[in-house]
Amino acid sequence: MSDLSSEGTEEAEAELGEYDGERNPEGERHGRGKARLPNGDTYDGEYERGFRSGRGTYRFRNGACYIGEYLQNKKHGQGIFFYPDGSKYKGDWVNDQRHGYGEYTYANGDTYTGEWFNHNRHGQGTYVYKDTGSKYVGGWVNGNQEGEAELIHLNHRFKGKFWNGNPVGHGKYVFDIGCEQHGEYVQSEQDKGDGEEEEEPSFVVAPKWKASQITKLTLWTPHGENPPSPSEASLAAAAAAEAVEERAAGAVTEEMKMPSIAVTDESAEGGDDEPSLHEVSSEVFSPAKDEEDEDEGSREEEEKDQED
Repeated sequence: MSDLSSEGTEEAEAELGEYDGERNPEGERHGRGKARLPNGDTYDGEYERGFRSGRGTYRFRNGACYIGEYLQNKKHGQGIFFYPDGSKYKGDWVNDQRHGYGEYTYANGDTYTGEWFNHNRHGQGTYVYKDTGSKYVGGWVNGNQEGEAELIHLNHRFKGKFWNGNPVGHGKYVFDIGCEQHGEYVQSEQDKGDGEEEEEPSFVVAPKWKASQITKLTLWTPHGENPPSPSEASLAAAAAAEAVEERAAGAVTEEMKMPSIAVTDESAEGGDDEPSLHEVSSEVFSPAKDEEDEDEGSREEEEKDQED
């Protein structure tokens, strides 16, 4: 969708429609004035040599409204755009495009605050999901989550890299109980069924989390305390493993909700599309737990041998 159906249909005016206001010696609309255009839109604001320039309010017949600065009939500078569905954008505009820094409030209550480029979320920004309270803080490229970022939840967070709206490569989950789970997201392909032709493209599924180790948090103090040694980290991991398994299983294996964003600009009927949530399946491994299971299995085998 394109928001040009609302933002881009502002008529050039010239001498179109009804006008009540100031003019220059050449008879052009110049200064303060009000206009009602043939399509039913209205404008109340400043003009310069026949163009909307300066501050003004443009109301669309479909209910959309822009209040802010203009330059030669285009939104340029600071302004607020209210969309018919209740969403709104407040921030910088350049040549009729959201460009610079601004905040978009979506119809469902989600918000994005950060940098924009050519109408897209681009640069550094924060997207907050109203329903869950989760938020994505990090890089954006052409409307998609991309680059270094954090996905922050109520009692844990993921730190790593994103590409095209998905987590990729190495990263870690940080839990509020005082430990970290390190691992990586790997891309896998759905296995083909028997009899499928080789030429058919495989279906690419969402990245899958593979954990490698659990460590305690590395805490730093103003006195420059040294980070934990590998042995201390191992002991901490063993002590926290059982707790982590319960908490991580509830937080990560419930299939973490990662925002997948295929962003298109808003229309006059709806406003900017909110990022939809897709689920990324994850597996949490507990090294200490695995060792306990192996030891228990060994003891059972020894007892069996003794009975024989």
